[in-house]
Amino acid sequence: MPIIVNLDVMLARRKMRSRELAERIGITEQNVSLLKSGKVKGVRFETLERICEVLECQPGDLLEYRTQQDAGDAAD
Repeated sequence: MPIIVNLDVMLARRKMRSRELAERIGITEQNVSLLKSGKVKGVRFETLERICEVLECQPGDLLEYRTQQDAGDAAD
């Protein structure tokens, strides 16, 4: 998938656990896990806004676009 979710990176930078983020933004820890793994088809802007507010970041810090060629280059 060309959209890469960097939520785990931001959580590590903020020294925050998934459980704490889930509690602070009002979603389940399982949903945070699904977001981190990129196994979701979409995310509500409201949820994205709350994540950015809590982690003090921009949406671009959490989401990254890579072409298929970029993804192949990263694996080499």
